[in-house]
Amino acid sequence: MGLVQNIKGFFSTHAETTDTHRDEGLRSRYYKTNKQNAMKAVEELLRGMKGMKITSVSEERGEISVQTIAPKKALVIVTVITIRPFETAVDFSVSSETALPTDFGFSRKLVLELYRQLDKQLVFVGTGLGQKL
Repeated sequence: MGLVQNIKGFFSTHAETTDTHRDEGLRSRYYKTNKQNAMKAVEELLRGMKGMKITSVSEERGEISVQTIAPKKALVIVTVITIRPFETAVDFSVSSETALPTDFGFSRKLVLELYRQLDKQLVFVGTGLGQKL
């Protein structure tokens, strides 16, 4: 990732994962599981993390909405999509609530930490695999 993208990422209050993101750490991650098991793993992960409060779960849409209280306030939307049998994508969108025009990289760090914890619970297949479909 180039210097300009690093600066833009640092001076932002939002981080979102996509298949084609320039930042390798913010590419969609794929796991060898079905949607139900992925949703369950994400829910358990979020319930076990300090400062996280699940505000809504939509199994049929594959979305979980979370409010973080500590260390900073943020809204996290988790999207779980089955691509093919036993290949499921998990995406995060994090928007920080701050009076400043930056969260000093908090949203990106939160996404990376959530993926790191999720990798311990599910079998990781790869990143950005949607491009290859």
